[in-house]
Amino acid sequence: MKHKRRYRPYPGRLGSFWLRALLIVVLAGVVCFAVLAGLVRSGERDELHGEPKLMIILGCKVESWGPSLLLQDRLDTALDYLASHPDMTVVVSGGKGDDEHMSEAQCMYDYLTGHGIDESRVFLEDQSRNTLQNFRFSRTLLEQLGHDVTEGVLVVSNGFHLTRARMLARRVGFSDVSTLAAPSSHLPSRIHMFFREPLALVKSFLLDR
Repeated sequence: MKHKRRYRPYPGRLGSFWLRALLIVVLAGVVCFAVLAGLVRSGERDELHGEPKLMIILGCKVESWGPSLLLQDRLDTALDYLASHPDMTVVVSGGKGDDEHMSEAQCMYDYLTGHGIDESRVFLEDQSRNTLQNFRFSRTLLEQLGHDVTEGVLVVSNGFHLTRARMLARRVGFSDVSTLAAPSSHLPSRIHMFFREPLALVKSFLLDR
């Protein structure tokens, strides 16, 4: 009686299989990252709906001498807009990080008022530690001040941040979200955010509730 010979892959074939599998995984990862990066880039724009009366400036790193370049970009963009909108209420949102000597909100408040914005227009939300909390705590503050947050809010941040910011703002109840895209003057930070922000977008989509 003739026995059938069992097929046993040669080591070379086995290695080739795993190499192809690895290449497929890497290619899939690259494609996914490219799609996410495209979503981030697509959000790097001004988007104004009507004439919002409320502005939220999202915090960023505070250095020992004052706002970081990215934060200063946000503040200067806000200042340009506020110059022609004198009745706008502003919330500066950002807590104090472990490596910061003051809260981001306080730093932003000092910068805006130091550049001529009436201090009665600027309110501090200085407890948040991430973008979701920025919007959640800012909404609570604005409602305490008697504002209807469903009537429209203008969010100011660097362009790379705005896709995620729009998503999270709507998630906590800001139904009409306009945006101002600040530039990103600090090249190393811009490169870092190119890789970080697509991953942060996934994390926020899945976990920030």
